[in-house]
Amino acid sequence: MKRTVIYTCLSVSLLVAICFSLASGAMHIPIKEVINTLTHAMGFSVFGSAGHGINEGVIMMIRLPRTLMGVLVGAALGISGAAIQGIFRNPLAEPSLVGISAGASLMAVLIIAFETLLFSSLSQLLGYYLLAFGAFAGAGITAMLVYNLSKINGQANVSTMLLAGIAINAMAGALTGLVTYLADEQKLRSITFWMMGSLGGATWQNVSCLFPFVLIPVIGLPFLAKGLNLFAIGENQVELIGLNPNRIKILVVVLATMAVGASVAVSGIIGFIGLLIPHLTRLLGGVDHRFVLPVSALMGALVLTLADMVSRLIVQPIELPIGAVTALMGTPIFLYILIKDKKKLVN
Repeated sequence: MKRTVIYTCLSVSLLVAICFSLASGAMHIPIKEVINTLTHAMGFSVFGSAGHGINEGVIMMIRLPRTLMGVLVGAALGISGAAIQGIFRNPLAEPSLVGISAGASLMAVLIIAFETLLFSSLSQLLGYYLLAFGAFAGAGITAMLVYNLSKINGQANVSTMLLAGIAINAMAGALTGLVTYLADEQKLRSITFWMMGSLGGATWQNVSCLFPFVLIPVIGLPFLAKGLNLFAIGENQVELIGLNPNRIKILVVVLATMAVGASVAVSGIIGFIGLLIPHLTRLLGGVDHRFVLPVSALMGALVLTLADMVSRLIVQPIELPIGAVTALMGTPIFLYILIKDKKKLVN
């Protein structure tokens, strides 16, 4: 009953946040007109005729793709963070810990800084999608590298995977810093803004590109919830009920890489969602991954939609990087959780 209430409250909150996100911005649009435009686009109408032509254009061409991208990226980061924490049995783990974000960042920064010098052929072939493709490829390459380094006797060892992830993170971070140092002033500004995260480049093309890469992990990861629950008490327990722990590890890493790599490719680095959202979810309804995974996706979508609204509205007409907003929102909450857990351990 409690979990049904949580699902309902989060779903309703997300719908309300989407409506306010579509209404808010440099040009305010009444909520009634937002609802009318959306329902009209779906083939029916709640409040009569469609909205004003300019407002309808702003909603459908600018704000709706941006808001949907925020929902997709938030869901991807939230559910990936919960799955990665489950497989590592570590509440401080997140996708960046196994090098996924660092690999995506390195490739994206390389492309931004040296596109004409190193990637001219690929640029002609992929055009607008070069940066997204490069970031996704970087995420995939580092995830595969970490996985192969972690194998002992043909099976992935979680502790070794964690250490390999830390090493690859450090290497990718150092190379990213070196490339940033070599970039000219104009490229440096683009790199800095991208690394702080933004949904400002959202288009329907981006959303349609991102959608399958998020949908598959969001549907697929909850099917691994039973195995992740048993991981909490040891890999032997997974084998006892006939599941293959190595297969679960591979599937979690592949699906998380798919979701996070695609998200980083279109929005840059957005921190704290993958780390914090699973903690909040467990506080709400317990540690069962059959609950934690889908609710982390839902709550990640809600929090990133709200963070995007704040980033657009707080210092209009300038837009804050959304990564800075999520860090400012997430750090105090995360510190509160840490202090609360520390008091429990002391007592």
